[in-house]
Amino acid sequence: MQSSLLAELNDIRARRLLAATLTDLDNGRTELVRDAEDVSSAFQPHVRQAFQTGKPLFFVADNRRYFINIYRPALRLKLVGAVHIAQHLAQMAIMTGLDVEVIDPRTAFATPLRFQEAALKAAWPEEAFRDSPLDRYTAVATLTHDPKIDELALSLAMQADCFYIGALGSRRTHAQRMENLKKLGHDTTDLARISSPIGLDIKAATPAEIAVAILAEIIQKSNQATDR
Repeated sequence: MQSSLLAELNDIRARRLLAATLTDLDNGRTELVRDAEDVSSAFQPHVRQAFQTGKPLFFVADNRRYFINIYRPALRLKLVGAVHIAQHLAQMAIMTGLDVEVIDPRTAFATPLRFQEAALKAAWPEEAFRDSPLDRYTAVATLTHDPKIDELALSLAMQADCFYIGALGSRRTHAQRMENLKKLGHDTTDLARISSPIGLDIKAATPAEIAVAILAEIIQKSNQATDR
């Protein structure tokens, strides 16, 4: 790969943007692709497929062999609430390859002793997200049961188009939460993106089981074919 192309690719990756390289395997020529429209019409279906699946792709066009390599930003998980569920969820999410940060302004909960593997931020969501901005490759799960903390985080997650947004709480709690978020300017389309009750319905009861349900739902969302 040419040094100029590598420098451009590294810049794109540093800004957490999706990109791909298209290589002609017969002559070794490689070009950087940011969008399917960047290439000729014969290549566009293949590039779209690679972008949608997030997986490398080999194909043949005009009797020549090509390879597309995808560079997707690392998926991140922001856990708002340093609670028991978060302790289990952080460990399991790290094992699946997610970059995990636990956020909670309540310093009695947000302690390194309780979260030894995940990044930890004893701050309000607004401050934490300012230091590490949300994007469409980020999942946000709110777990505090405190509307002052959770609703701010949910609002910011919707604004950032996070690929997963989940909120712990009963249906009654969520109904009130929805009303509060409407007052912040969010419409029904925004609010429909919030998963609550959070997690896949596996009849989870313990903190560890709830963590499994949440992680399963996050993985399900991340594996859905979306052109991100």
